[in-house]
Amino acid sequence: MKILYYDCRAGISGDMNLAAMLHLGVDPAHLRIALSKLGLDAEFDLRVAQAAKNGIAGLRVDVVLADGTPADAAPGHDHDHDHDHDHDHGHDQLHEHDHGHGHRHHAHAHGGHGHAHGSHRSLRDIEAIIEGSGLDAAVRRTSLAIFRRLAAAEAKVHGVAVEAVHFHEVGATDALVDIVGAAVCRHALDVDAVWSSPVELGGGFARCAHGVIPVPAPATVELLHGIPTTHGAVPAETATPTGAAIIATLADRFTAAPALTTERTGYGVGHRDMAIPNLLRVHLARAEVASSSPCRLLQCNIDDMSAELLGAVLDLLMDAGAMDVHFTPIVMKKSRPATCLSLLCGEDDAAQFTEMLLRHTTTLGVKSFPLDKTALETAFETLDTPLGPVTMKNALMGGAVLRAKPEFEDCRRLARAHNLPLTAVYAAIAACRKPS
Repeated sequence: MKILYYDCRAGISGDMNLAAMLHLGVDPAHLRIALSKLGLDAEFDLRVAQAAKNGIAGLRVDVVLADGTPADAAPGHDHDHDHDHDHDHGHDQLHEHDHGHGHRHHAHAHGGHGHAHGSHRSLRDIEAIIEGSGLDAAVRRTSLAIFRRLAAAEAKVHGVAVEAVHFHEVGATDALVDIVGAAVCRHALDVDAVWSSPVELGGGFARCAHGVIPVPAPATVELLHGIPTTHGAVPAETATPTGAAIIATLADRFTAAPALTTERTGYGVGHRDMAIPNLLRVHLARAEVASSSPCRLLQCNIDDMSAELLGAVLDLLMDAGAMDVHFTPIVMKKSRPATCLSLLCGEDDAAQFTEMLLRHTTTLGVKSFPLDKTALETAFETLDTPLGPVTMKNALMGGAVLRAKPEFEDCRRLARAHNLPLTAVYAAIAACRKPS
């Protein structure tokens, strides 16, 4: 499988994602031609320049407005913040802990406050721009999925309907470039799947017009529910809402230690100097999909850990790249109820996971069994449904689809967005699927 792997240990933002994709090998001319299909050439220019952080060379991307002003420097728009959660556009001006990532969508909600919308774009406006463009269908679908996810998160944070979320005109231009550009680049790379490391969120606090709020921003938190994250690498925002929406939509899998053979690497450079390199690193890589591969089954029996602690260990092991982890209830000596923890991993990873089991559980010993694992090849595609786009996971045999199922997180998101039971969402998806 051809994999696009995101290393988000220093976070992610929209502009750094574009820069990393171009440094990885996407042709800037291809990106510019695609963006011009939005019909917004009069509003912005895309500038790409060589840059470096901590001695590591990469690219930096800036959106420059028609009057020559960088969108980052437009009045009331701090170039290092990605959101505006108040009604008077004051949040960016007062932001104290800049992350240096570079782009912002300035989304906010209007709920009967009498605001004029002459300088704003609603989600419906943005959907009309994308749907009316000459972009490829796959790029349109991905772009809309990212924007709708972003708007849904903002609506949840503000406690309003999605239709009430508006994007400040300058911020909307930035967001269109970042999000549509992300979709263009993902499809230009023609990968089988997108994987990502856990996402670093940063820490600290930001001051807005309504007071002090914690970092990460509320929209970022909402966007990354169900996705592994890390915190506190720096007292600053490292993952922006736009970046979070992009990675939450594009990534098919999150793993800290994937078994990959890298072929090319790209670096997207941010605008700020921090205690950690302000870089987004991405790899083009191959994941072996041999039908049978040598593995190790590690097992240990535990009778003195709570369910909470066992659950935390399971998450830790999966985040570290275990193929599978499961628990089996057993009865040990003296009729003690206990749990058998079983972990499947590659031969080369057995020592690492044995050490983790000994360190993070109360077991005194780990059993190890060699075995062969036979696995079907998997591929992902986006299916449009009346409820919204959903990612389908296809199991392949000999290149043909053997069976397919929707990704659970997408189904849960649609169920929440439409206030439907999950069974109704699955039924709607089944009705949209073409007979094989």
